[in-house]
Parts: sequence; C-alpha cells; structure tokens
Amino acid sequence: MVASRVSILAFAAALLLGACGLASGSPPAATPADFVGITAALAQRGVAVNHFVSGDAGCADPILTPTAIAFDAKGLDQADNVRIYVYIFRNREVFERLRASVDGCAASFVADPETFETVEQSPYVLAGQGPWAAEFEEALRQGLAAAAGTGG
Repeated sequence: MVASRVSILAFAAALLLGACGLASGSPPAATPADFVGITAALAQRGVAVNHFVSGDAGCADPILTPTAIAFDAKGLDQADNVRIYVYIFRNREVFERLRASVDGCAASFVADPETFETVEQSPYVLAGQGPWAAEFEEALRQGLAAAAGTGG
C-alpha cells in the first residue's frame, strides 16, 4: 500500500515537472558538444575523423594544450588526410579571451601561412594547414555549427 502511494506520487511529480517544461514554450538551450559530438556532427556531413590525440595543441602553449585535440580528417572533395587541431573552450568568454592564441600557436605547425585554414564557432576553433577542399571546408563549418549549440 505504501509502495503504491509512493509510486503514484512519483508519477504525479514527474507529470507536473514535465508539464512545467512544456508550459515554458521553449526547449532547453542546446549546450556545446564534446569531441565525440563534434566528430559525430562531422561524420553526418561526410567527414571521416581518425588518429586523434588529446592534448596536442600543435605548439607548447600550456593554456591551449588542455583544450586541444589533434586529428586527421578527409572526405567529400578532400581525398587526402589533413591534420586539424580543435580547441574546445569551456564557454564563449574563454573562447573570446583565447581565440587569438590559436593563431599564435599555429605558427608552430603551419608550413605555409598563406594557406592556413580556420573554422570557428564559439566555443570551438578548428585550425590546420590548407588549402582545404571547398565541400570539405563547408562540411567542417556546418558540423562545427551544429555541435556548438548555443555556443556556450
């Protein structure tokens, strides 16, 4: 008897909380994805990711290193793998504060500054040696935007 009352009360509470969420009229804000979410968004757009290394910023910057993951990617009109570094910042404020540091770091891994490529969508920055093929780059942009949610 007591167990059934507890079950009924728990069910009623769940319904009430659900109704409150529906009454607000808007879904909860989308939060930025982790690296797995980023790679899933890229895969949905035809970009294959492999050989990833967490903590590889492409330079010896102690602030960027914990935010960085290096990986190889190809797909669509990009036939050969390219090494890309993704910097995943905690939120928009950190993204804005550290964004310029990525360009300074890139000097360590970019052989030709004229073809250096970046895609940014708060709270992420993708950076690598280009040139990147057009469809591939567009898929990176779309995937990063989808993974970013509201941008932190």
